[in-house]
Amino acid sequence: MDNLHLLKKIEQQYENNLPFVLYSYPEKENVNFILQKDDVWYDTESSFKEYFIFSPFDSKNKAICIPLAKSCHFETNYLKTNVEINEIETSDHVNDKKSYLKLVADAIQNIQSQKATKIVISRKKVVQLKEFNLLELIERILNLYPKAFRYIWYHPSTGLWCGASPEVLLETDGDSFRTMALAGTQKNHHRKKVEWNLKEKNEQQVVVDSIQKSLKKITSNVTISNTYNHKAGSLIHLRTDISGTIKKAHTGLRTIMSLLHPTSAVCGSPKNYAKTYILEKENYKRDFYTGFLGFVDESKNNSRLFVNLRCMKIENTTANLYLGCGITKDSDPSKEWEETSHKSQTMLQVISSMI
Repeated sequence: MDNLHLLKKIEQQYENNLPFVLYSYPEKENVNFILQKDDVWYDTESSFKEYFIFSPFDSKNKAICIPLAKSCHFETNYLKTNVEINEIETSDHVNDKKSYLKLVADAIQNIQSQKATKIVISRKKVVQLKEFNLLELIERILNLYPKAFRYIWYHPSTGLWCGASPEVLLETDGDSFRTMALAGTQKNHHRKKVEWNLKEKNEQQVVVDSIQKSLKKITSNVTISNTYNHKAGSLIHLRTDISGTIKKAHTGLRTIMSLLHPTSAVCGSPKNYAKTYILEKENYKRDFYTGFLGFVDESKNNSRLFVNLRCMKIENTTANLYLGCGITKDSDPSKEWEETSHKSQTMLQVISSMI
């Protein structure tokens, strides 16, 4: 099936309120389309072994999936096009900024009193669109961020979500696994040498240590790479790759997912304290932001799962952008606000022609 017919099918699927997901892996030119044949909410406790999972931040809420057995599945190369990239200026309500700065200051106080070493504080930025064009959204998100995991997800129960995630949560192939620690953020000024301050380095190490601790009992032969710079759109992060073997007695994918999610990169450390703090103090519900998503084949213990970062939810002509920062004892609230503003550019570029 050619691209034009596939895009028409996606449009029809959306107009008929039927679930679908399209996604493309980092540095790949092919796109997968999974179009569900009914509008049923399937969860991962169903008997299906092959599915695309969409999981929320709070694991007390059930993940939703699109099972391959209940869908049509297509794969094709997407048409590469040149898309304009310009800095998009949008305003934030003064009360939104005040609330965020106050919450960050409170998180710093909690950390300095040794209740936690890191807490990730996020906010929602609301942008009004003149119009919404699904096909334009598809074209821009696929072409703007070829090094990211790009997706567009729709289910009548969740609404339309899309994103360009730089962060792998978990990749498994039989008893082998791979994950990453991704933290620290700077705007990409295309300098030869990027300088990282102590706060950013410490934040990265917290994530590495947390992942190691989470997986220690169920893995062996673990290899940890040197930390290096990872470019993600207009931003640069610190990245450390972690890989190894899953012990035979612990091969269940769901066990590993539950141990990893949420990582301290999107939640904090200690995990339970940071998560409770976030759920109680943040002024909105994250829903699927900082959850995870991707394709799973339980029969082969294979998965490619990504953290739902640099994402937004579109409701009619309103785009809700989700933006967060890792807070440590050395954080400066105004700089953390600035970092969230830099992060907003990733999704603002996707909808720039609709604003």
